[in-house]
Amino acid sequence: MDDMFRFADDLGPEKIVHIAEPALGLKAVLAIDNVACGPSIGGVRMALDVSAEEAFRLARAMTLKNAAAGLPHGGGKAVIVGDPRMNAAEKEQLVRAFARAIGPLTDYIAGPDMGTDETCMAWIRDEIGRSVGLPREIGGIPLDEIGATGFGLSVCAEVAQSFCDVQLAGARVAVQGFGSVGIHAARFLAEKGAVLVAAADSGATVSDPKGLDIAALAGHKGAGGALGDFAGVAKGDRDAVIDAECDIWIPAARPDVIRADNVDRLKARLVLEGANIPLTPEAEAILHKRGVLCVPDFIANAGGVICAAVEFRGGSESQALTTIEEKIRANTGAVLENAGRTGALPRQAAIALAEGRVHTAMALRRWH
Repeated sequence: MDDMFRFADDLGPEKIVHIAEPALGLKAVLAIDNVACGPSIGGVRMALDVSAEEAFRLARAMTLKNAAAGLPHGGGKAVIVGDPRMNAAEKEQLVRAFARAIGPLTDYIAGPDMGTDETCMAWIRDEIGRSVGLPREIGGIPLDEIGATGFGLSVCAEVAQSFCDVQLAGARVAVQGFGSVGIHAARFLAEKGAVLVAAADSGATVSDPKGLDIAALAGHKGAGGALGDFAGVAKGDRDAVIDAECDIWIPAARPDVIRADNVDRLKARLVLEGANIPLTPEAEAILHKRGVLCVPDFIANAGGVICAAVEFRGGSESQALTTIEEKIRANTGAVLENAGRTGALPRQAAIALAEGRVHTAMALRRWH
């Protein structure tokens, strides 16, 4: 725990809570970073290798994302140690136990993330009455079903093309992490004329320079298939997607997938960060020097949390999509214009924007 203090600064974290219930095999961590703008919203991630450090780093990303989007929410994140593919009864038991443990922590609102979905959020709401990303049948806006984050990424790309040597019509796209975010990002970009040439999941990369059939791939994944089993396309290992000949590269899986030791393999001219913290600071700096435009995660992938915030206040699906487009279009333009004017990395410009809003909110709070 002492090691976590190296991350502390004037923004947070407010609290990091370790949760354990040995009888059920529950091990989890909840990080609440900053709630000056309002109660924190952040996803519940389930994987076998999650950690307290990952929870905090993701919580900070949510603080910045929510502030940059102008939402009345702070940042938080939860991680549960477990295999998300466990049988449904076991998963329900684990998620419900986690929900009961976080019940008293009312400044955190749970949402879906990697390894969890709207059904998991329904279990959490049933236990403590507090979650977002719920099934439509109980009044939610199922952000994975409508592709909220992927839609936001396509809006971000539409703005970013004016700041780099990429035009969406005919642009070649590669997606690392062909799940709920990556599939919808590919679909919405295809509607704008882009072509998916490579996609990867945790097991393999599939590619076709003439373009992959997004609907067929999505159907295959939806039926529980792995990309490595999809017929009629070239295949490589899961990291082969890094080498794809493309114009737009979208990381939509885990943190730190592009680092100083592999960044030179990227051939794209525009990187849209669909995952949270998918590139290390060193990798972003190297790409910036090469003239590759990287739109940071908490600007590009804010569609999901914007949708969640609209749902939390009783808004409709159409209101959510309109708000996503409005906020991501404005924030992407503001960040990239500032970066271009000052010569700063887009992430630096984005952090300045978000931190300024958080500090203003903190100054208005009595406890500050």
